[in-house]
Amino acid sequence: MLKPLADRVVIKMIENEETTKSGIILAGNSKEKPQFAEVLEVGPGTEKVKMEVKKGDTVVVSKYAGTEVKYEGEDLIIVSQNDILAVVE
Repeated sequence: MLKPLADRVVIKMIENEETTKSGIILAGNSKEKPQFAEVLEVGPGTEKVKMEVKKGDTVVVSKYAGTEVKYEGEDLIIVSQNDILAVVE
């Protein structure tokens, strides 16, 4: 697994399959980029930044935040904790 440094977080976007009222399933690229993600790994933080998310959290992230990476066949994103807007409870 990727081990993020400082206040960075490794996330995986959660794809929500969307169906129209008439029953047509919309493909992932025909709608807006999802904003919900699962936290896979969390960096240690810094002296100034305490990490407020933990592994396994579902979070809301800024739409186009982070750096996309492909690791072991998975599409992951590395974001700064500042790009995480909320934790879903």
